[in-house]
Amino acid sequence: MPADHNRLYADVAFLTALQPARNCYNLESLNRAADYLKAAFEELRCNVTEQQFEADGRQYRNIIASFGPPAADRIVVGAHYDVCGDQPGADDNASAVAGLLETARLLNEHQPALGYRVDFVAYPNEEPPYFATDYMGSAVHAAALHQAGVAVRAMLCYEMIGYFSNEPNSQLFPNEALASQFPSIGNFIIVVGKTGQESFTQRVQQLMQAQAAIDVQHVNLPEELALSKLSDHRNYWRYGYDAVMINDTSFLRNPHYHQPTDTIDTLDFNRMAEVVNGTYGALLGLME
Repeated sequence: MPADHNRLYADVAFLTALQPARNCYNLESLNRAADYLKAAFEELRCNVTEQQFEADGRQYRNIIASFGPPAADRIVVGAHYDVCGDQPGADDNASAVAGLLETARLLNEHQPALGYRVDFVAYPNEEPPYFATDYMGSAVHAAALHQAGVAVRAMLCYEMIGYFSNEPNSQLFPNEALASQFPSIGNFIIVVGKTGQESFTQRVQQLMQAQAAIDVQHVNLPEELALSKLSDHRNYWRYGYDAVMINDTSFLRNPHYHQPTDTIDTLDFNRMAEVVNGTYGALLGLME
C-alpha cells in the first residue's frame, strides 16, 4: 500500500488551521499540534514517548514513536512541527510532519522485519528564535542520543516536501555552479548532505528514486555553508551521525516561504505522496 495523499491532506489541514499560529510563543497551539501527533502515533503498533525540555521558562515536547527492537541501533526520521511567526506553514513545515506521520503509518501497515530501532521524532523550536541553538527540539534529541551512547545508523530529516512547479525557470539557485547541475524546473525533490558523506547521500537518493514516481536529486554541500544546514539534520552532524535533509528546496522554489500565503492550496499532495514512498523505501533499504 503506497502513501495516501488523502491522509497527508488531512494532517496538513489540521496543522494549518490551528489558531493562533503554532509558533514557540503560542504554547496552546503548539501543544495542540503535539497532542495531534501523539494521538496519531498512538493509533499505531509502536511505543510512543515524550521528551520534555525547557526554554526561556516555557515547556516544549519532542514526540517520539519507536518501532523495532528497543535496544537495537537506531534510525531516526524527523520533522519539526512549529512555524515561523504568524503563518499557517503548509509547506514549512506541515508537509514534512504529514510525511513523518505517513511514513510511520506505512511501517505500521507493512510490518517489515526490523533489525534496527526506528524512531519517528516530531520536534518543536526549529524556527527562529531557537534555530541554531541548543533549544531546538532536534538539538535536545540528538544530544540525548549521544550522551546515552546510542549507535545511530542514519537520520532522515523531512523539511518542506510539498511545493512543486512545472513552470520554466521555477527553480532558483544561489550560484551558477549549482544551476548547471540541476533542473531549472522545480518539480523534483532533493536529498541534501554535507561534504564527506557523499556515499551516504547518494545511497539515500538511489533508494528513494527506486520507489518514488518523482525525480529525486542529491547534493553534498560544505557544512560551513548555511544552505547545507537549514533544518534539524544539522544537530545530528554535531555528533558524527550520518544525516540528510529531504527538501523541495524551500525559498529557492517556494515564493510563499515564511509568508501568510504558505497555505494548503499551494501544495501538491500527489507528488508529496511520492516523496513519502521514496523515503519509506530508503528507510527499508538502509536496514539491509
